[in-house]
Amino acid sequence: MQHQCRCSVDEKARFVEEARQPGMGVFFVARQAENSPSQLFARKRRMLEGRHAAVQVDEDVIGTFSVRDLQKRFRDLERLLGCKTIENEILKEALDVARPQTSVPAGGGSRFRRSSHAARGSIS
Repeated sequence: MQHQCRCSVDEKARFVEEARQPGMGVFFVARQAENSPSQLFARKRRMLEGRHAAVQVDEDVIGTFSVRDLQKRFRDLERLLGCKTIENEILKEALDVARPQTSVPAGGGSRFRRSSHAARGSIS
């Protein structure tokens, strides 16, 4: 019967880090940890892909390069939104200045005025 390594995630990460040290090989570290080299190779590959944290929460993890790229894009979009908001406010103020303030007539402010003939009912 083969010995199974029931190590914590931190211990597995430590084994991978040991294997990455100069002069330390995967086979040597695997023998010391009483593990198979294929398991250590698989852990090393997963950690290099950024899935070390995903093992704990059981989901995929986006690489740090992608996160930085998305954060930069988010900041750029926020900056652009701020510029457009300011531009919108300036245009609103310009419209208020350009459009004269008219008061509403007492008769209700209808766009169409009745002529005196139409009000009496006779056009002739």
